Amino acid sequence: MQLAEWQDKFAGLGVQVAGMTYDSQEILAGFVGEAGLTYPLLRDNNSEHINAFGIRNIDYEADSRFYGIPYPGMVLISPQGEVLAKYAEPGYRARPEFSAVLASVASLVSG
Repeated sequence: MQLAEWQDKFAGLGVQVAGMTYDSQEILAGFVGEAGLTYPLLRDNNSEHINAFGIRNIDYEADSRFYGIPYPGMVLISPQGEVLAKYAEPGYRARPEFSAVLASVASLVSG
């Protein structure tokens, strides 16, 4: 939700935003409609991208309903698919500070 508030600031840097989760398409569709999101919300089937980015929350075992959930955060990916930066926090209650992420992204895309 907080990403929606910062979406235009990232767009001003030429950066497109999207959300990603391991939730079902039905849950995603309901959330997008309920929250009125204007950026894409993607489903990461079997947490393949979460694993590839190295942001899986390892606190949950395979028998947990939260197995495969990522740490809350953001990944900056170049148009060529290169991971330029990861901003992730351990635990589900903490989130990266958006102003710090925006400043970091600004220096990465301008440098």
